[in-house]
Amino acid sequence: MDMAVIVLAGGEGRRIGGAKPLRLLGGDRLVDRAIAFARRFSNHVALSVGAGSELPDCPIPQIVDPEPGWGALAGVAAGLDFAAGLGLETLLTLPCDSPFLPDDLAERLVAALQPEHGAAIPGSGGRLHPACGLWRTCLRGLLADYAAGGGRSLHGFAERAGFVEVDWPSRPIDPFFNINHPNQLARAEVMLAELTPKHRPGFPR
Repeated sequence: MDMAVIVLAGGEGRRIGGAKPLRLLGGDRLVDRAIAFARRFSNHVALSVGAGSELPDCPIPQIVDPEPGWGALAGVAAGLDFAAGLGLETLLTLPCDSPFLPDDLAERLVAALQPEHGAAIPGSGGRLHPACGLWRTCLRGLLADYAAGGGRSLHGFAERAGFVEVDWPSRPIDPFFNINHPNQLARAEVMLAELTPKHRPGFPR
């Protein structure tokens, strides 16, 4: 299944002191790790950013979120428009702050997405991770209606779309671990160091 991929980097990152996509992990920017991961799945990759927050030295197109205050939902909206403009039927969303995503993410989500589903959403440790979802491009109108009614939650939008959950084990590490605070970034450095080079995510292994 040919898909578009959008890396979500539109958040303000206030809990980590701002500029989260530019924070370093293992000597590399979080956003660069996310872009390298996204490129494994598609040649159609873009970055979702907030207005006035375009990133320097970005190797892929940057799309400004269509609405301030929508949170990650704005990034999904931008991504659905991006995918539709390319004539593609599905969009994979990837947050820039989850550096340990599983190699088989796209493969398993694609396999699980049946005609009756609007989205395939990963889960681990009893939690859903809709920021890492596979969405049908035809959901653009539904998203607009959901947002017009005040909806902002990605989880809520996934429920509205009708999703299938795809579960991953959360041990030895949760592949959907995400970074919001400085202590989580420090923890990610430890986690990365504990992985053998063969199993380190992000860049070619």
